[in-house]
Amino acid sequence: MAKITYVEFGGTEHDVDVPNGLTVMEGARDNGIPGIEADCGGACACSTCHVYVDEAWVDRLPAKDPMEADMLDFAWQPDPRRSRLTCQLRVGDNLDGLRVYMPEKQM
Repeated sequence: MAKITYVEFGGTEHDVDVPNGLTVMEGARDNGIPGIEADCGGACACSTCHVYVDEAWVDRLPAKDPMEADMLDFAWQPDPRRSRLTCQLRVGDNLDGLRVYMPEKQM
């Protein structure tokens, strides 16, 4: 299990214990975290689970695969370094302490 902090655009923080094996998106969805819409349900077919990963975590996460990189082109104000789709981040003990920031809106 990993404790993940989801930070809304306005600054409200939500600390959630997410079970290993789920995705960061599923952790948000299952706990009613606003700001992650997840319209495609985790199929990497939209960009509505886009977040900005805390700078301290960027190099600790697995690299983006080509499909995720392509979908991020449709996200609201993507950051080439910090933007990720939460449906592509599988939770394990290695993500304990992860902080993600929601964009102003999802597209």
